[in-house]
Amino acid sequence: MAGFVQIIGYETSKPDEVHALSEEYDKAREAAGDGGSAPGSAMVCADRDNPGHYFTIVEFASAEAAMENSARADTSEYAAKMMELCDGPPTFYNLDLLEKM
Repeated sequence: MAGFVQIIGYETSKPDEVHALSEEYDKAREAAGDGGSAPGSAMVCADRDNPGHYFTIVEFASAEAAMENSARADTSEYAAKMMELCDGPPTFYNLDLLEKM
């Protein structure tokens, strides 16, 4: 099974602002109607054992699709705004999807 998953770990004291930014990004992308390199799925999780620590888990069809997504101007703009809302640098995990159950 081909696939790619990126997990982004970050800390923020502004989770509501992060959520609003993500909603704005998603709506703008849908309105543009050009989601060729868009993720297949995405989820945001809060760490129950570490308040203020969050993970965004994003699945793509391939590593190439993820890189295309990262190269988009709107994605770069979103990432820059996201960094302003974080309390430190994010941690990225880039994973090849081996099996999905």
